[in-house]
Amino acid sequence: MRTIVVVNGRIRLSVALGFLEVLIWIIAISQVILGLRESPVLVVAYAGGFAAGNAVGILLERRLALGQCVIRVITSHGEDVAGALSQVGRVRGVFRSEVEGPSTCLVFATLARSDLPEAVRKAKAVDPDVFYVVDRFSETNGRTPLPGATGWRAILKMK
Repeated sequence: MRTIVVVNGRIRLSVALGFLEVLIWIIAISQVILGLRESPVLVVAYAGGFAAGNAVGILLERRLALGQCVIRVITSHGEDVAGALSQVGRVRGVFRSEVEGPSTCLVFATLARSDLPEAVRKAKAVDPDVFYVVDRFSETNGRTPLPGATGWRAILKMK
C-alpha cells in the first residue's frame, strides 16, 4: 500500500504508512529473532504474514481507488459515449477512425479512479460492445490541474 501511494505522489500518506510499516516490521522481526531457537516455524509465519500483507494492501488500494486515470474507449457510438463519460469525468477528445469498414471512434477521458466503475457502466449502457483500456497516472503537463489535483505539483503545473 505504501509503495502505491508513493508512486501516486501522496507525500503525507506515504510518510504515515512508511512509519507504520517500519514500526510493525521492527516489532515483528524482533519477536521472530527472539523466538527462533524455541520455534523455527516463526520464520515461516513471518514470511506468510508478509505475503498476505502484500495481497491485503493491493485489495485495499483497489477499494480506495486513489488517484486519476485515463479511459480510452473504442466504440461505434463516439459522441453518445463521450456524452455519457462527460457526466463522470472530463472528455479530452473524440477521434474518428479512418480505417475501412464500420465507422468507429476513440474517446479519451480523464477521471478519478473511484469514478471508473460508473464510467464503464455508462459507456456500456450506450454501447454494450464497447472496448476500453484504463491507464493510471499521477501528473499531467496541462495548464490547469485535473479536478481534485492537490499539493505542490498542482501549483507547479499552473502557468
